[in-house]
Amino acid sequence: GFVAIFLTGVLDDVFQLKPLQKLLGQVVASLFAVAAGVVIGVIVNPATEGAFYLGIWTYPITIVYLVAYVNIFNLIDGLDGLASGVSATIVVILGILAWLSGNVIYADYLNIMYIPSSGELIVFAAAFAGALFGFLWYNCYPAQVFMGDTGSLAIGGIIAVFALLIRKELLLPLLCGIFLVEALSVLIQRGWFKYTKRKYGEGRRVFLMAPIHHHYQKKGYFESKIVVRFWIVQLLLAAITLATLKIR
Repeated sequence: GFVAIFLTGVLDDVFQLKPLQKLLGQVVASLFAVAAGVVIGVIVNPATEGAFYLGIWTYPITIVYLVAYVNIFNLIDGLDGLASGVSATIVVILGILAWLSGNVIYADYLNIMYIPSSGELIVFAAAFAGALFGFLWYNCYPAQVFMGDTGSLAIGGIIAVFALLIRKELLLPLLCGIFLVEALSVLIQRGWFKYTKRKYGEGRRVFLMAPIHHHYQKKGYFESKIVVRFWIVQLLLAAITLATLKIR
């Protein structure tokens, strides 16, 4: 699956794939995960512990989930050090959650699902986070190397699958809140532009530019300031995500 999404990114960077071609590559990559059994099959209510089985909807919902997060992560790769710095923090938190889920004592104490051997994923998470921090060393402003779709698509896919493996997919919207805001800014901008163009004959914008990090650029903020502030927000989201363990 990683190879498929990686090659999709390479082809897009080199040949500028059309949206449908790019989407096809993302769906193919998602099918590898689904074929391996990495799916959203059951939704559990933490309050009542009641389970809702998705049945035949398991596969389309999982594919939509994976493709959505791959595209959401792709949107944030617009400023030097932004995507790599935010992603590294997310991976560290996912690694901690994997370790806790794989420890029967901590899982029972924190009232989270015990997943045998999920603690082994901490090795992958540590290597992945190390690679992201190492890349950030050369990607921070002014960047010497660039991520491109090759990196952003692959990172989005890995994080989405990792969350599924440790059954923390419902925590991902909180942990990855920055990415969702970026995606929402694009949807709002495009939706409002199309609506106003149809109604008034002239497209109008909510933001100076989307995704929203470019809006702040247009307002005159230095690129490094925008990136560091996004990092700070991501650290706060990471802390809140860990805090939800005790709220349970």
